Amino acid sequence: MFDNLTGRLSRVVKTLRGEARLSDANIQEALREVRMALLEADVALPVVKVFIDSIRSKAVGEEVVGSLTPGQALVGVVHRELIALMGEHSESLNLAAQPPAVILMAGLQGAGKTTTAGKLARWLRTEQRKKVLLVSCDVYRPAAIEQLKVLAGQVEADFYPAGADEKPVDIAKRALEYARTHYHEVLIVDTAGRLAIDAAMMQEIRELHAALNPIETLFVVDAMQGQDAVNVAKAFGEALPLTGVILTKLDGDARGGAALSVRHVTGKPIKFAGTGEKLTGLEAFHPDRMASRILGMGDVLSLIEDVQKSVNIEEAEKLARKVKSGKGFDLEDFKQQVVQMRKMGGMSALMDKLPAQLAQAAQAAPQMEDKTIRRLEGIINSMTPLERAKPELLKASRKRRIATGAGVSVQEVNRLLAQFEQTQKMMKMVAKGGMAKMMRNMKGMFPGMR
Repeated sequence: MFDNLTGRLSRVVKTLRGEARLSDANIQEALREVRMALLEADVALPVVKVFIDSIRSKAVGEEVVGSLTPGQALVGVVHRELIALMGEHSESLNLAAQPPAVILMAGLQGAGKTTTAGKLARWLRTEQRKKVLLVSCDVYRPAAIEQLKVLAGQVEADFYPAGADEKPVDIAKRALEYARTHYHEVLIVDTAGRLAIDAAMMQEIRELHAALNPIETLFVVDAMQGQDAVNVAKAFGEALPLTGVILTKLDGDARGGAALSVRHVTGKPIKFAGTGEKLTGLEAFHPDRMASRILGMGDVLSLIEDVQKSVNIEEAEKLARKVKSGKGFDLEDFKQQVVQMRKMGGMSALMDKLPAQLAQAAQAAPQMEDKTIRRLEGIINSMTPLERAKPELLKASRKRRIATGAGVSVQEVNRLLAQFEQTQKMMKMVAKGGMAKMMRNMKGMFPGMR
């Protein structure tokens, strides 16, 4: 989402060379570049003005020390100000209430409230070990209640049924009483949205807030909305005592200005960022990590957290011992690596968190998206255990049988074997301690790598 903004800001580094100090004169052009980058990213104009003024006041007179270039010194200032703009630190949900802690979801139709309610229920169940009840007060949108019921089943949360002919406030009150008597720790209330802000919707959500007295009132906003997100955020902020914001569709191809504007406009912390339709696509929002991603520095901490959640450490250690002992890396091991990649969201999710230079270098690698990963799994599953252990047995007739079994062409089987051989060579190099040699080979595979 931030590709264009990242590209623009990276040019700032090149505009200042050989200066010993950042002055009003020599940062003028750089600040113009930053301003254009933010406006193109659809950041609200008032936010841009405040941001640029803040950078100018902090940057002028900044000494260029050590091995830093003036451009890098300015990027350091921009990085700190981006963090300040999006919130100094990460803030999680406040659940310090007598159970059930009520979370009210507010926002326009199409922002992804219902899907986000499901994602949040899953996050609370898996990360916080909470007993969660979901209820829908959206009696206007066809199948909204059924959609939330299906999501509740998928994330293994409880669901409170409601009828489309009932009043939203009555549904909410009954769900709250049910949550109390059935010992639920958290009640998530999905509300109705409209295509635009209107008086009836705002009045209804005020009534729901008064009836439920939620400890968290979360404003769900589509990161692809751009400038309009600011007006929507302002309206909801005036109508409700919001406690936080959830940004959805952060993986979209829009310019992402909402991520930088909404915190400044509402004054409330961004608590979560949603990516994709998968119910695993919700992560805690860290302003410092997001600022690093915007400036092309990557988000290695989040990447490590993803690996820790997705990778079976015991299996990884077993594989490491196997490779080190010289027993080799077979197709069954390759399949396990492919499955781990799928759990982490595929190559695009991985590259999104890599520093810009590494991500560009990895662009040359074969893209392992969910569909491709599943196809690779299907091909390996069509092999016998002996064929997986001894890939050298795979001659023409066996390849044809595997291709037929997996519903793919023989060329795709050959492509998988070529990828496997490449990975196998890397594993052998690691086992022999030839990391430097492996890095040289990777430079050959990814032309752009330094």
